[in-house]
Amino acid sequence: MLGAAHRMLVALARSDAPMSVGEIAAAIGVDQPRASRLVQGAVEIGHVRREADPDDARRTSIVLTDAGRAHLEEARSMRRGSIETALAGFSDEERTQFAALLRRFVDAWPA
Repeated sequence: MLGAAHRMLVALARSDAPMSVGEIAAAIGVDQPRASRLVQGAVEIGHVRREADPDDARRTSIVLTDAGRAHLEEARSMRRGSIETALAGFSDEERTQFAALLRRFVDAWPA
């Protein structure tokens, strides 16, 4: 799962509380209909579930499931392995230089 669907799972994992579809849309930079489709797809594969909001029964909260957390951990592990493979031929000095340049690049990225 890549792109907006992955960003949705990451946003849910980072959130201190369940999120509404509107909150998910804002967090990942998509419109509400797109967020609703992403949630539906994630519900169908078991990565998230819908729950009634205990404070407002008309509102639905989206909750990351254990399967969704496992999916994120697997994706992180795969990325980590890919990064380690890509950096295997770098010396310690080159890794330090690369990290500094990458940090500078990220800091300069337009918001």
